Amino acid sequence: MYWADEVAEGASGPQVVNDSKTPSGTVHVGSLRGVVLHDAIRRAVAERGVPVELRYGIEDLDPMDAQALLTPDAVERYMGVPLLHVPPPEGSRDPNYARHFARLFLETFDALGIHPRLYWMSEQYQSGAMDPYVERALDRSEVILDIYATVSTVRHPPGWLPVHVICERCGRSGTTIASEWDGREVTYECRPDLVTWAVGCGNRGRVSPFGGRAKLVWNVEWPARWGLLSVTIEGCGKDLATAGGSRDRADAISRRVFDREPPINVPYEFLNIGGRKMATSKALGAPAHRMADVLPPEVLRFLFLRYRPNRAIDFDPSGDTIPRLFDEFDRIADAAAGRPTRGELPPDPERIFRMSLVDPDADPAIEAARYRPPFGHLALLLQVPGVDLEERFAAEKGAPLDEAERAILVARTRTARTWLSDFAPDQARLEVQRALPQAAGGLSEVQRTFLRRLADAASSEPPRSGEAWQTLIFGISRLEGLPPGNAFGALYLSFLGRPNGPRAGWLLASLAPEFVIDRLREAGGALAVREPAGT
Repeated sequence: MYWADEVAEGASGPQVVNDSKTPSGTVHVGSLRGVVLHDAIRRAVAERGVPVELRYGIEDLDPMDAQALLTPDAVERYMGVPLLHVPPPEGSRDPNYARHFARLFLETFDALGIHPRLYWMSEQYQSGAMDPYVERALDRSEVILDIYATVSTVRHPPGWLPVHVICERCGRSGTTIASEWDGREVTYECRPDLVTWAVGCGNRGRVSPFGGRAKLVWNVEWPARWGLLSVTIEGCGKDLATAGGSRDRADAISRRVFDREPPINVPYEFLNIGGRKMATSKALGAPAHRMADVLPPEVLRFLFLRYRPNRAIDFDPSGDTIPRLFDEFDRIADAAAGRPTRGELPPDPERIFRMSLVDPDADPAIEAARYRPPFGHLALLLQVPGVDLEERFAAEKGAPLDEAERAILVARTRTARTWLSDFAPDQARLEVQRALPQAAGGLSEVQRTFLRRLADAASSEPPRSGEAWQTLIFGISRLEGLPPGNAFGALYLSFLGRPNGPRAGWLLASLAPEFVIDRLREAGGALAVREPAGT
């Protein structure tokens, strides 16, 4: 059973699926994993006929703690200030820092078929909706202290209160510590040395913590939000779900402070880049809005949905990661359409494909059956002058592309162009030589024989696809006793003048058959290519 269906199976009665984000800078693509996973859960619950709503929150009252994303002169002024009150980057049309970076992230949702009911935590506090939870947390602060100490090993000093007051003098909340709750007001101090990343102004005061003048500390705000929104399902990253960690504390606070059973948890692994966890506050990772522009939405959904949530995903847009992602998506589409595939398939490929579709109501059988141009072949054709892409792929399909298939071609072409210009390794970029390269003079006799045999085999009926060429190359190399590496090397030297290149079958399929056969025969008969006299 697909993992999202397992979660949905345990849900009874109306459900609220929730996720949230602190917009402390450019949100990386890894943050989309939680969004897409929660949307998959919402879809699975809805398919069971259970009322369900997806909520998404922006934690814009959290303090700024990301120095890498502020100019040097702004660091001293705004570190520790709520994101709501930090100005946006220069040239932004948004009213503040939080709105700017949240907007860039939220704009990726619609194309992915994700339409949550949005909320801003600053508005929840300022409207008074969070006041009952602030009051309950202050009244039961001793219980919270006990939970911190017993569920985990976090210890706060006696009298500590679980709120950050917004300093009346400097406007910081990340540098304040509260004490002395009397049922109406708290005493607070804005300390210069409370944290390492911001300097408080030293102000002391007494203030009501309601109406947005203070916010709950994050680990208490989390379960309070569950109560506020009636959340029944909310997963979290593995760093929060470790034993004795933030999720265990939040669950205990939900039960013992807010008298509410916590929501179903679905822990998920990180999306790493180069083996390192992406981090918004450190500007580490590919921006989500950038990847949403590069990858077609169904492929971006697939990136997160092809594995169970507890499996880490290593995603580096450079190199061959993007072509391999497209190849795997096409393989799952083939399996969903009942076409033969190579290699072992993951469990429930049909369900993975359906969950990857942007439109949850689309017929997966129809969508899976559509022709999709192989990404590697498309990237090659884009580098060959004068190729009519639609005409070429219609020939490979064996019929004209329909409207949906033309849209797929357009989207993949955009991705391939971006990949070639920004991310592709040098070996993926090519320039087919108009004349036989001089490097072909170094071919061995066995390699030349292989090229002649390949030309003979292809001359009667040239292969129409990269896969067909690849099969023929392997077959002829086996017959001639030539290791595949040497066979591919002979082709690269003959067409590109270098010993390596993209997948050879797709390279040959991108060229006119007559040109390929002539070049194979020319290279197969060449003992040496001499430089013209006088050079």
